[in-house]
Amino acid sequence: MRFPLSLLLVLGACTSLPQAGGPAAQALTPCSNCAAWNAPRDPVRIYGNTYYVGTNGLSAILVTSPEGHVLIDGALPESAPRIRANVEALGFRMEDVKLILNSHAHFDHSGGVAALQRASGATVAASPSSARVLERGRPGADDPQYAELLPLPMPRVKSVRVIGDGETLRVGPLALTAHFTPGHSAGGTTWTWASCDAGRCLTLVYADSLTPVSEEGYRFSESTRYPAVLTDFARSYTVLENLSCDILLTPHPEASNLFERVEKGMLVDTTACARYADAARQRLAQRLESER
Repeated sequence: MRFPLSLLLVLGACTSLPQAGGPAAQALTPCSNCAAWNAPRDPVRIYGNTYYVGTNGLSAILVTSPEGHVLIDGALPESAPRIRANVEALGFRMEDVKLILNSHAHFDHSGGVAALQRASGATVAASPSSARVLERGRPGADDPQYAELLPLPMPRVKSVRVIGDGETLRVGPLALTAHFTPGHSAGGTTWTWASCDAGRCLTLVYADSLTPVSEEGYRFSESTRYPAVLTDFARSYTVLENLSCDILLTPHPEASNLFERVEKGMLVDTTACARYADAARQRLAQRLESER
């Protein structure tokens, strides 16, 4: 598996919401990426009790057990009906999702969380920074993309459980561990867990975005709004490249060539997380060089 050196994704404007009781709505304003990101995608079993239930360009991961399920990320506001349909197409009930987790609180990964929370009654858990954004429904000023994200409010999430770095959250036999990996956003979080199949247990890593994406004019080399951004990026790269990692998943599936790997039956790659971190590190170095 090869990763492109640049994992940068163009941020488009997308403010549409799902119609109550109906299918996903059309985008209400022009959006260069949202329609393609939100295109339907059949759910797929990744490994053991882990499934991809997201859309064509935005990941949502379902980890299941007889005592309840965990969902990671909610994609766009209008993605929520598609995610729920994929969960149910696999034979699971949305009402059995007990915990919803988040990678980072941008509209394209957490916009659907509020609707999915209402549909399931699940607890939503996130890092302190992400929890504030989810509950307010708007980005924090420390976000490098703040000016572009501000016109894109998300449905507000109620009563987010604030978690700590390294904390393990449990639903029945499921145990998912949070690893704070800020930089792309101040609240970025990577999640790890084990899934087993035929007696073989593997470590899955849902690695948060690590790319230096920003609003126009933002300088990572001298940010006053997020002064720790470079230190956070460096720490996040180290965290990710040192994780036990058998299968890499990412918030944008193309960032880890997920569908190609599924098609070829080549999901297991113990070097993938380290190479993902290294590609992001190189991207940041290029960005800093351009700011000189």
